[in-house]
Amino acid sequence: MKLEPKSLTTTKPIHSWLQKINVSFVPGPITPLMEELLSNLRNQFQEMGHKTQDDPDNETDIILTTAPYGEPISWRKAVLFTARRSYKLNRLPVIYTLIHITPQQFDDATAHFETALSQENTNPEDFLFPGLSPISHRVLIEQGTRGGPILSLMRLLQAQSKSIRVLLVVGDEHPERVYHFDLVGAHPYSDAVDENAFYEDIVQRIVTTESTVEVTQHQVVGEPLTYAQWQRLKTPSTMSVAGREVGKRNFFTDMIRIQDLVHVPAVADAVSEQYSEGCFATWDPEFESLIATVTGSARPVDKENITEDELAIIVGVRPDGLGALIRQVEGKHNDPPSSEAVEMMAMDYALPQIKLGPEWGIEKQVPVIRSKLHSHRGVRAYAPNLVEYIPLDAPFYHYLVSCATASQVEGIKAAFGRAECLLNPEDPRQVAFTVLPGHGVVAAEKWVFGKQPFQILWEFMDSRSLEIDTRIPQGSMFYQEGEDGRMRLSE
Repeated sequence: MKLEPKSLTTTKPIHSWLQKINVSFVPGPITPLMEELLSNLRNQFQEMGHKTQDDPDNETDIILTTAPYGEPISWRKAVLFTARRSYKLNRLPVIYTLIHITPQQFDDATAHFETALSQENTNPEDFLFPGLSPISHRVLIEQGTRGGPILSLMRLLQAQSKSIRVLLVVGDEHPERVYHFDLVGAHPYSDAVDENAFYEDIVQRIVTTESTVEVTQHQVVGEPLTYAQWQRLKTPSTMSVAGREVGKRNFFTDMIRIQDLVHVPAVADAVSEQYSEGCFATWDPEFESLIATVTGSARPVDKENITEDELAIIVGVRPDGLGALIRQVEGKHNDPPSSEAVEMMAMDYALPQIKLGPEWGIEKQVPVIRSKLHSHRGVRAYAPNLVEYIPLDAPFYHYLVSCATASQVEGIKAAFGRAECLLNPEDPRQVAFTVLPGHGVVAAEKWVFGKQPFQILWEFMDSRSLEIDTRIPQGSMFYQEGEDGRMRLSE
């Protein structure tokens, strides 16, 4: 069944910064349904002005390949680890692996995980699968508890296929829907109820993801602080307290360690050995900079037990926007900040400053935001008299963006730049937040004398004025008033 060329039918708002990309098709094991889907995808990419290739070259942006459902692929054969050598590429394109699953197989798999996760004492044997590490059950249980059976299934398929970006194609003779899986746990899907819109949606989601750039090229500037200067700061100790307090509220998600899920000796060349989720930062008035948590991709970081070696100093954003400007400290580890460092700093550029009074012990101009939290959680409800929800621009709810990218930075910066409680420092609401679908929450608190950094945020969590949820919306969302007067999430 070949898709007939037609003009674009989507009515969803799209991002203004989309690029044309080069796509190479390198299929592995294939089914008749997958042949149909790949043929129509190729046509759709071409119809939308993108270049398709049979063999990858140094101009290729993404490679589309396939893998069988339920069968582990050796890392020695997985395209993620072999493409550069096989095609003599200077760099590795982004790999998308398509896996065909029947509706019955999908229902059976999610039912299995749902039953296994619902047990009072989960049984590790319910989470043992071919090709996975003997301790992989820890990851599958934690992920399923956090995001439901679909997240356990996602991590299983990623581990078996040796691929981060997986398109799970559900259907018998023809595709019915496609789930889009990524590193952070996003799982939106494209529905085939309208066939032309279906293929447009798949292509547009891929193009959106690959049209932006990472902003992790941080740059060291200025002379290092002496260790004596660092020790005089009060902020590092308050960050340690905040990590413990916020961690008690189950705000931070567990780090994913690749070796806990699957044994892949060559992992360091293709993907970080662990993936640390979340970041928090607060403004230090004395040094006029953000003190933020460091990246967990270099080494494991426990956000609930932050030490001075897990903190970085951010003083600005590079002029080209590709990373943060950071200061180092003599006598301590100076790992780079989390991938969210640029968004944490850029938020302030769209907002006013305030002057701290003498009661603070330091009279200086400071950003209106004091402290910021970012984690892979959602917000179930909030009290509108105390908290402001700031929607993102419309395209972000239909075409999700990747973490650590310029598009995410601009989306968050634009949203917080519209926050009434931040634009007007006298507004009584002390907290503002937004939620990136498929990704998580970004929350900010204002300066309140007598409170420690982040204290307003954790107190609001306790009072359910800001009710955090383990589940994250995957698309359009809004809040409507509930019987208790709080605004409650609807999707």
